[in-house]
Amino acid sequence: MIEAGCDGPSVAKSRVTVSSRFKRSQDYHEAYLRLIRWELEDELAMTEKRLKDWPDKKLEANGIALFGLVAKTDGWLFGQRIVKLRPKSGGSFGSHRFRQGDIVMLSRSNPLKEKPIEAIVSDRSRGAIRVVLPEAPSGLRGGTWRMDRGANRVAFDRMRDALNMIFEEDGGVPLRDLLLGMVHDPSGTASLIPEMGGVRSQNTTLASGLNRAQREASEHAIHSRLTLIQGPPGTGKTYTAVRVLEAWAKQDYGTILAVADSNVAVDNLLEGLLELGVRAVRLGQPVKVRENLRKATMDAQMEIHELNRELVEEIERNEKLARRIKGMRGGKEKGLAHRDLSRGWKQVRRIEREIRDDILDRCQVLCCTCIGSGHDLLDGRRFSRVLIDEATQATEPASLVPLVRGSRQIVLIGDHKQLPPTVISKRAEDGGLSKSLFERLIDMGIEPKLLNTQYRMHPSISEFPNAHFYQGMLEDGVSAEEREAPVGMLWPDWESPMAFVPVDGDEVISPDGASKENPAEASWTVKILIGLVDGGEVDLSDIGIVTPYAGQVRAIRDMMPESLQSVEVRTVDGYQGREKDVIIFSCVRSNKQGNVGFLSDPRRLNVALTRSRRGLVVVGDPETLRNDESWASWIEHIRNRKLEAWHLLGTA
Repeated sequence: MIEAGCDGPSVAKSRVTVSSRFKRSQDYHEAYLRLIRWELEDELAMTEKRLKDWPDKKLEANGIALFGLVAKTDGWLFGQRIVKLRPKSGGSFGSHRFRQGDIVMLSRSNPLKEKPIEAIVSDRSRGAIRVVLPEAPSGLRGGTWRMDRGANRVAFDRMRDALNMIFEEDGGVPLRDLLLGMVHDPSGTASLIPEMGGVRSQNTTLASGLNRAQREASEHAIHSRLTLIQGPPGTGKTYTAVRVLEAWAKQDYGTILAVADSNVAVDNLLEGLLELGVRAVRLGQPVKVRENLRKATMDAQMEIHELNRELVEEIERNEKLARRIKGMRGGKEKGLAHRDLSRGWKQVRRIEREIRDDILDRCQVLCCTCIGSGHDLLDGRRFSRVLIDEATQATEPASLVPLVRGSRQIVLIGDHKQLPPTVISKRAEDGGLSKSLFERLIDMGIEPKLLNTQYRMHPSISEFPNAHFYQGMLEDGVSAEEREAPVGMLWPDWESPMAFVPVDGDEVISPDGASKENPAEASWTVKILIGLVDGGEVDLSDIGIVTPYAGQVRAIRDMMPESLQSVEVRTVDGYQGREKDVIIFSCVRSNKQGNVGFLSDPRRLNVALTRSRRGLVVVGDPETLRNDESWASWIEHIRNRKLEAWHLLGTA
């Protein structure tokens, strides 16, 4: 079931109904088209129901709407207007879920009763949120505004188009039969030498610095049609991905398409490529791109292109002519002026196309999100090589969007032992939409190449995840001496910087009625945080607080002193792919029924336990947690090593 207040739905008990292999492309097309329609319909219905049924206070308390905002323009971002919104009352916002890159709706009273203005969140602080939109609305500074989370219809359209391309069999998907499992031997077919459309194969040498497993996986990726690379936490998935892309770029088969489900993951790829001197360009809204990487965006590259001056001059001429036309009376002269203006704007579009085509032709790797690769800017272009990073976090139809652009060689990198794609619709989840393409290909018999050396965690922290989730196949690439326990926490064993704080504090429903929180755990979490900060060894930016429930995120933030508000507090689902020196995890669930909710998903436990480099503190109720098999195993692991922090409770 979808648990209210979580940033992502529960996926532990999905009943997958889609096949691992398909006999006809039609069957595949029908199955996934139905699932993405359900996802869009249910997301829109959920949004509409909340707007209709929930009072403003509940929407605001749940972090999905803000009210009483005053607005003003605040500069430009690559030709788009920046608008700054802050509370009319002054001061700061409470806890909310608006983050950089989110699609939002701005309205005066209710987005259901008026046409809202769509914008994208640029950045946020405690007292202001900046958004980007094509132009500032009229009367911006008059009255107040509200902000609501918006649905992404564009994603549905692009996934539907990709599914149609699979079905139409027009030759745009050379590896279609392999991807759908319509070949006799999927594993053998995946390992064949790629057919690059008549381009001669070129040898290339991988850069040094790869360990043995990373090198073997990269070699397979370079020489095979389809490669799956499984990267457990801290094993260097993105590093390996960048090295594969670098090797491909040296072979010069044309522009490579490198994608991921999230903008954060795409930025990580881009950053790695730029550091290696690979000519990489970022496609997508600059507002969604990390600030230090915006110079590599298409918009930024267009501004410095040699033809940009000609473009600007043409735009200025057209705008001047448009102003002159307004003062003209009717007649032949005005008709001719309109003709000239039409020609002028055609010239602008021609120059823009020429600039963009030149940028795309020159770049070695084009980076964007899976959905971003469906932009009509790329229509007519073919990318014979496609790499998808964090592939296990993308739904299969989302992964399909880049693959239908002519891919003849594919690399998927991810870890199906960590969190799966986020799916909002319960019926779509049960139908199999939460199962990634990566995982379905494994079910087809294609074995992933395992990256087996972790460089993130203290060996004692990695011990349980390695044994429980990866059958002991992982090695530690860092020593205990390289990950010393941070001071400021009385660790039960300073040689093993882990601690379980057994707190018997009942869970409660959040004030918004849509999530859960545990005040006792929140209090202990803040106490532990203050201790670590007072220890003076760990910076605020190196501490992360993780919890499964959005309600607990808000409860912890409300208890945190003003001086510590920069510490990152997020749900488990929001922490995948991230790491900190110290992680404090609040479990929340504490009840007589022994119900652990979506904590029962072992993949969520895996993510929670593998974010920290030097120290891990878990705050929870052992009596409730031990009702789940995976959590019971972890508690037993902790007890066997005498890592329960009873001394902190005064009951040692």
